[in-house]
Amino acid sequence: MRTYLERALTNAGYEVTAVDCGTKAAPLLEHEHFDLLLSDIVMPEMDGIELAQRCTEVSPGTKVMFITGFAAVALRANKEQPQARVLSKPFHLRDLVLEVERLFADRQEVRI
Repeated sequence: MRTYLERALTNAGYEVTAVDCGTKAAPLLEHEHFDLLLSDIVMPEMDGIELAQRCTEVSPGTKVMFITGFAAVALRANKEQPQARVLSKPFHLRDLVLEVERLFADRQEVRI
């Protein structure tokens, strides 16, 4: 799924850095600037909510968008990261791109 998301966002004109787990994403957030953290919530090693909390600590200007297939997990995400957007699976890639466009309607360049 990560490959499809990366391709859809790249084709829409966004600069994307994709990694396969939160423990690889966390150091990137500390050393590089990203406009958006797009993360699944349920992941091994470090879940998306923990990753978003770390992101908020080291890069408070980075917006957060979760994707999940679990309604209960989405409710937890809304409780722990109320400013984050949640996109529920299944969704069409076009829906993802539209959500990102809404987040950054006033920006020319966005790094995800």
